[in-house]
Amino acid sequence: MTGARGPAGAPEAAAPVAAATSAEAATALRASHAIVWDEARGGFAELRDAVVLVRGARVEAVAGAAAGAALSERADETIDLGEALLMPGLIDLEGLVDIDHLLLDSWWGAEHAARLEWSAEYAEAPHEVLTPAERSTLRRYGLVQLILHGITSAMPISTEIHGAWAETHDDLLDTARTASELGLRVFLGPSYRSGVHVTRADGSPGIHWDEARGEAGFADAVRFLDTVEGLADPLVTGVLVPCRVETVSDELLARTAEVSAARDALVRVHATQGLADERDILADERGTTPLDLLDRAGLLNERLVLAHGVYLDVHPDVHGEDRGDLARLADAGATVVHCPLTNARYAFWLERLSQYLDAGVNIALGTDSFPPDLIRAIDTGVQLSKAQHDDLGMGMLAEYVEAATLGGARALRRPDLGRIAPGAAADLVAFALDDLRMGAVDDPIRTLTLAGTGRDAVFSMVAGRVVMRDGRIPGLDQRALRAEGQRIFEKLRGAYAERDALAGPEGSSEAQLFPPVFPRV
Repeated sequence: MTGARGPAGAPEAAAPVAAATSAEAATALRASHAIVWDEARGGFAELRDAVVLVRGARVEAVAGAAAGAALSERADETIDLGEALLMPGLIDLEGLVDIDHLLLDSWWGAEHAARLEWSAEYAEAPHEVLTPAERSTLRRYGLVQLILHGITSAMPISTEIHGAWAETHDDLLDTARTASELGLRVFLGPSYRSGVHVTRADGSPGIHWDEARGEAGFADAVRFLDTVEGLADPLVTGVLVPCRVETVSDELLARTAEVSAARDALVRVHATQGLADERDILADERGTTPLDLLDRAGLLNERLVLAHGVYLDVHPDVHGEDRGDLARLADAGATVVHCPLTNARYAFWLERLSQYLDAGVNIALGTDSFPPDLIRAIDTGVQLSKAQHDDLGMGMLAEYVEAATLGGARALRRPDLGRIAPGAAADLVAFALDDLRMGAVDDPIRTLTLAGTGRDAVFSMVAGRVVMRDGRIPGLDQRALRAEGQRIFEKLRGAYAERDALAGPEGSSEAQLFPPVFPRV
């Protein structure tokens, strides 16, 4: 850990773990480089010619070259990863489980983007665009993408624009079963909302409210917590996921807080994400700020996972000075999920990550768009930090890597995740460093961040199970899934025209809504 920047630097006790038995199979993982937990320093350290011994679902031992051979002798199998960086599995708390809409909605100004929301008329009688089987395929597509990009733990998110209203209990049960089959660790709950953003016929924005649908969604979310308990699957944890805070009623937010406290369940909510579409609406219609709304609902506490956390008082588009928002988050023990790549694509920047860390706010990372690539997200965040500070020394690479591992683990209250250490969960990922296109290897993290992407992930293990090897997921027909994903994407794209509030008398077309970069001839 570089310096004392908030809670990420504090050593944590390992979670209680069951003792490994001699009957459990052991696997030795060998790699030229590894990022491991150094108990003496209370932080990460680089280990060359590393061997990590995994027994059952836990890491049993870690050694460098000198003692590595002895560890390998204790293993039933040795997997030699060669010239690769072995590191803690990446934790994505905004992991997209979707066939992404970013291709379609991140290129346009506000006037054109308004056409991609639901029309007020459509909101009166929305419907599912996809069949149940297609929705299941879409979720599998998204979960596979997470694994292929080095994610081992995810709190999924998906767009609701193509649904009848919001996610259902059965949607998330299917997600849980698919994730468990693939071997991905997930923290799940159906998203619910009392209202939806709409564009009226005159082009003005608004929210269409349907409290009955909100109540039904919340009931589904609570029922899903019961279902997860019944599953007793160590890879699946139930959480509460209210939608964007301005679309959830005060009553549902308060009841969310009550259930969260009673069941000790995490709550992820999208807030401090927008100005006109969130902060201004809350000020005008409910007389509050996003943070105050969460506080009065009883949600501002250590169970809160706050997606984005951009438009706080320190942001120049709000007050441009610290009036206490960061201290409130830190004192509450809440987590901000920073999504630097998505922020860049939609042009809303978190104002200096260093301020958040110095204030003691726990920071985790999320992808929130396609590809779910935390390596690209880290690189984007590092470059932004340099530019914001006008200082190459503020690259903050270590802090971003820690956010993608330790910060996520802290948010999940799972100190056994996010690190490679004896007793920790065997959630590991390896990125290849041997491709000529990767260039020279000096510091492996710098090399991966500057020259690589999440697509360089070649191996991952979750709870001691190999879920990806040589860049492939065992038993998965990746070619067939890609083809089906393309078909579903084209069906989703075609549905936008039906919801276009600003269509002319003859309606709109895909070509009008999504013109190509250059004319097609």
